[in-house]
Amino acid sequence: MEQNVYTNIVRENQTGLLRYALNFLGSADDARDVVQDVFEKLWIHAERVELDKVKGWLYTCAHNSMLNFIKRRNRLSYVQSIQLDAGSSVDRFDFESKEIIEKTVGMLPPLQKSILLLRDLEGYSYEEIGALLELNPSQVKVYLFRARLKVKNQLKTIHYFA
Repeated sequence: MEQNVYTNIVRENQTGLLRYALNFLGSADDARDVVQDVFEKLWIHAERVELDKVKGWLYTCAHNSMLNFIKRRNRLSYVQSIQLDAGSSVDRFDFESKEIIEKTVGMLPPLQKSILLLRDLEGYSYEEIGALLELNPSQVKVYLFRARLKVKNQLKTIHYFA
């Protein structure tokens, strides 16, 4: 892969990858680190990556890198650390709607979270998400349905205690 081709790939995909990583990890610094690592891997493995499949390769690599990043930082228990205390009253003025939704989405298992972000935030089709995450489209639909249901139920719980 020539340097100008690589530069064009980076320019075309960095914003979407960064947005995806930021929404997944919740930290701009961590998201930038993951995206930088993904582009470094692209440069290293440039000869093995087909140009017509580079976008899918980037998102698959980013997804796997984020999962590895979470494991490396001993954050397997991150779900428990960000859960809202269901036993306490949540003052509706303490949180903005966006913060509540971010925390609720943050409680999803990593695969469901990725699918929800790719579909609802990035606008990918079921087939594209399936290709990125090595799932078939019906699996994507099932995981997306379950993720949305969990978010809905959590939001109902929060609203109930508000």
